[in-house]
Amino acid sequence: MKIIDMHTHCNCGFKNDCPENEVHKRNFEFLMKEYESSGISAGVFSYYSAILGTDEVYESNELLFKQAQTDDRVYQWLVLDPRQDMLFPQIEEKIKNKKVMGIKIQSKSQNYDILEYADKIFSFANELKCFVLMHPDKITSMLSFADKYPHMNLIIAHLYCVDQVDAIKNAKYGNIFTDTSGMDSRLNNVIEYAVERVGSEKIFFGTDTYSCGFQRGRIEYARISDKDKENIFYENAKRHFELNI
Repeated sequence: MKIIDMHTHCNCGFKNDCPENEVHKRNFEFLMKEYESSGISAGVFSYYSAILGTDEVYESNELLFKQAQTDDRVYQWLVLDPRQDMLFPQIEEKIKNKKVMGIKIQSKSQNYDILEYADKIFSFANELKCFVLMHPDKITSMLSFADKYPHMNLIIAHLYCVDQVDAIKNAKYGNIFTDTSGMDSRLNNVIEYAVERVGSEKIFFGTDTYSCGFQRGRIEYARISDKDKENIFYENAKRHFELNI
């Protein structure tokens, strides 16, 4: 079974990297060992330095873009801080590249109000007709923006609550999705509930640098069909992003 990690990060040597220690590694080489042992073919990355600060976003996007062009295991989310105008032309230039999956926003860690900048972000994504991956923030308000901008697709990451599932179910244009990344996939009915309510076609697999073996196992042993597992692990990524790994 092919597996694509649609949501992960790594350090790159910049000052805004995420601290790591002996029990939680965040460097690329270690994560690739995790991929190999867990049967994951590739991942869609954003550097920690781009999402945990505001002063290295442009440079982080550029560096990861170069890495993605030379490594078959690496795809990219381009990080957008909507307060930095120089990021918009950077994204416009690179968004059509086959290794770029869309835009990543991180309002909480970059300390801005998603509602204040939602129109600026989502109208831009609507023009580009691309995916936006967001950390859960003001989930119940995101439905109105998805309905307002039907040519963009929104992934509300880190599936953990009923509000995410309701947003997917109620999106007028079917343009809201989620992913399984993060620690909350440990909840004992969250995957099954989402598949039952909105279907596995709306769910992407992700790790968010948590143990790849744990994240894979959560889907492998979920009380869902083999077809649902295939959709989450690979088929949805292949369908929406034309990946053929």
